[in-house]
Order: sequence, then structure tokens, then C-alpha cells
Amino acid sequence: MIDHTGINVSQFARSKEFYSKVLAPLGYALRLQLGDAAAGYGETVLQPGDDPGGAFWISTGAPCTPRIHIAFRATSQAQVKAFYEAALAAGAKDNGAPGFRHHYHKNYYAAFVYDPDGYNIEAVFHGTEDPV
Repeated sequence: MIDHTGINVSQFARSKEFYSKVLAPLGYALRLQLGDAAAGYGETVLQPGDDPGGAFWISTGAPCTPRIHIAFRATSQAQVKAFYEAALAAGAKDNGAPGFRHHYHKNYYAAFVYDPDGYNIEAVFHGTEDPV
């Protein structure tokens, strides 16, 4: 449904380094950078019809108030765990360790962190188990 979205960040270089590290375990990479003004992240391997510039953008500017929540899709519980570990190692603040959130639905497996600007960032897997 949503083709792309983005957020403003207070320190572009810091946020670019952060998102490059935390999105890598989910299979996302920096796809396009527009100087020190904006960077787009997308699938590491593009599929037909994907925007080559990416689906998630960070741009230099005053962070949104109130801070928004963004959930990135994972393909396994292991990816959720790797995202969480990479985020903490990159300086994120914990907002919910990897685990099931049955109040959303019975197979909702996610982890939550706050990025350097205080956005609530999540990785979520909706499957019943990790793929074999």
C-alpha cells in the first residue's frame, strides 16, 4: 500500500550510519544518497517494480513532533533478533526486546528500539516460525 516514507533527522551522518547498520540484518541497504540532505534505503536485491532509490528515506531537518513509529518487515525471528542486537550496538535505546506480542496477534514477533532522534523503530515478523 505505501510506496515510500521518510523521516527528518537532526544529524544526517549519525542517522545514516545508524540506519545502515540496523537495516542490514533485515536485507535493506542504502540505495541512493543526495549529498548530505537525504538518503534512501531499500531491499538489497531489487524486485521488478521496486523504486531503485529506496522505500525508506532519512532527510536532514527538524525531527517530527511527536515522534512517529516505523515498523520494518522481517522474514524471520532471527532477523528480528539481529536487528535488535545491531540497533543496540549502534547506540539505540531499548524499547522492547525480541519476543511475541500476542495482544496484536498470536504470531506477532517483534523488537522495538528508539533511534538517535527518539523515533520508535520496530522490526516485525508475522510468521508462525522461522523458515527452514
